[in-house]
Amino acid sequence: MAHILIVEDEEKLAKIMADYLQQAGYQTSILLDGLDVINTIKTRSIDLVLLDLMLPGQDGLTLCRELREFSDIAIIMLTARVEEIDRLLGLGIGADDYICKPYSPREVVARVKTILRRISPPASSSSRILTLDDDTYQVKVNQQVIELTAIEFNLLKILNKKPGRIYSRAQLIEMVYQDNRIVSERTIDSHIKKLRKKLNTLETDNELVQSVYSVGYKLILS
Repeated sequence: MAHILIVEDEEKLAKIMADYLQQAGYQTSILLDGLDVINTIKTRSIDLVLLDLMLPGQDGLTLCRELREFSDIAIIMLTARVEEIDRLLGLGIGADDYICKPYSPREVVARVKTILRRISPPASSSSRILTLDDDTYQVKVNQQVIELTAIEFNLLKILNKKPGRIYSRAQLIEMVYQDNRIVSERTIDSHIKKLRKKLNTLETDNELVQSVYSVGYKLILS
């Protein structure tokens, strides 16, 4: 049974969310401020954190950064402002997903299921197997091979680090072009378009690289 830590200062909202998650078969714990989050993660078996951005004691942004210094635990950030999501993505704090308030508890449960399924897919899962060869810039999808350009390969390599995680265009530019050259977001879109076209020759039923409207891109393997 996966254990979900809910870090939310609105106690009523936290309890509602805990009820929905428990009905879905998860174990839950609640913290109403940010002071004990790090210690809880270090000392208890937690599989995913629902982390509110605005918290008393220590804010969610700082906590997410500190957690990423020692843990790859799944993190879903909760924020009351939709424009805040763009800022968080631009900062590259390493959260796995972002949800804007007010949200449907059912939606949160669905997002939790998706992320946990990605982290620990069941033995019978039909997840695609992606293999990247740094020497040849070749990628295998379920043993079928295609060749990519260096930029396309590096973009896919970044997306493949955390399938399902959304990477903004700004993040991709910074991570691919490390010589600090000036590159437009349209350039990234163009490379992604070519990458998707090549991947689609192997996987015609579903898009492996998916766009998230006005935000960026993510890789879906399951």
